[in-house]
Amino acid sequence: MSAKEKTMLIRTLLYIILTVLAVAFLSPVFIVFLNSFKGKLFISESPFSLPDKDTFAGLENYFSGLEKTGFFSAFGWSVFITVFSVIAIVLFTSMTAWYIVRVKNRFTKALYYIFVFSMIVPFQMVMFTMTKTAGELGLDTPWGIVVIYLGFGAGLAVFMFCGFLKSVPLEIEEAAMIDGCNPVQTFFMVVFPVLKPTAITVAILNAMWIWNDYLLPYLLIGSEYKTIPVAVQYLRGGYGSVDMGALMAMLVLSVIPIIVFYLFCQKYIIKGIVAGAVKG
Repeated sequence: MSAKEKTMLIRTLLYIILTVLAVAFLSPVFIVFLNSFKGKLFISESPFSLPDKDTFAGLENYFSGLEKTGFFSAFGWSVFITVFSVIAIVLFTSMTAWYIVRVKNRFTKALYYIFVFSMIVPFQMVMFTMTKTAGELGLDTPWGIVVIYLGFGAGLAVFMFCGFLKSVPLEIEEAAMIDGCNPVQTFFMVVFPVLKPTAITVAILNAMWIWNDYLLPYLLIGSEYKTIPVAVQYLRGGYGSVDMGALMAMLVLSVIPIIVFYLFCQKYIIKGIVAGAVKG
C-alpha cells in the first residue's frame, strides 16, 4: 500500500469516526425535537419512533408548556441575566488582565494565580456559603446574580486575556500615551479592539454556560425570577409526575436561541482560544 493510499484510508476512517460521534451527540436533540410533537402518553411508550397520525399532537405541547411555565417571562430574565453577566465578565476581566500583564510585581503575580486557582474550585464546594453570603448582601436578585456570575467566570476569562495580552506589543500603548491618551483611553481605544478575538470567545463560552445554568439561579433567585432552566423544572409535578409533552416542547424552545448564537459565532471560538492560549 502506497503512502497516498494510507493517507486516504486514515482520512476515511477519521471521517467515519467523526460522523458516528456527530450522530451520537446530535441524536438526543433530535429525539427531544421529535417527542415534542407527540402526545404525552406516547412519549414514554415509544420515545424513538416518528410521530404518526395516532401519536402526533401538533403544537399542543408548545401551547401547554408556554402556559404552565410562564416561558416568556423566564425568557426575558434569562436574556437579561445572560447579557449583562457576559458584558460584565468581558469588560472587567479584560481590564484586570491588562493590569496584571502590564504592572509586573508580586501583587499582580499573586492575583493572577488566585484567578487561575479559582478555575479548579468546584461550585458545589462553595454553593451553601455563597448562597448565605449573597442573601445577606442582597445579591439574591437578577441584578445581584450578575455579580456572582462575574466572580465565577472571572478565572477562565482572566487566564485567556492574560495569555493574549502577553503577545500585544507594548510599543502601541506607549505610542498612544505619547499622543496624549490617558490609561482609560489607551485601554478602550487601543488595547480592547486588539482583544476582540479573545473577547468574543470569552463571551460565547460564558453565554452558553449562563444561559443553560440551573443550579445558581435556583439557589439565589428561586421561583420569583425564574430563568428558563428553572421554569422548565416546574413541569415536574408531585409524586414524580411529569408532563413529558410540555417538557420536551420547552426544552426545544430553550435550546434554540443558544444553538443559533453558537452557530453564528462558532468561527471565533477556536481562533480566540488559540490566540489566548498559544500566543501567551
